[in-house]
Amino acid sequence: MPIELKLRKVGNSLGVVLPKEALAQLKVEEGQSLYLTEAPDGSYRVTGENREFNEQMRVAGDLVRRYRNALRELAK
Repeated sequence: MPIELKLRKVGNSLGVVLPKEALAQLKVEEGQSLYLTEAPDGSYRVTGENREFNEQMRVAGDLVRRYRNALRELAK
């Protein structure tokens, strides 16, 4: 079921107020981050913070930095 959102002026920007139902579904609270990602069809998706994914990306970044030269050679 679609939820209608209204844009509101916040300083010099525009903001969206999310209803309680949407916040509960996203499992987020005030102060947490939301992520807006573009889908292949041009639409957008809003997701809450995924701590497991963030940790995996941190580990991947560490590995890429550590093995930068080896990965460069493998890419040739």
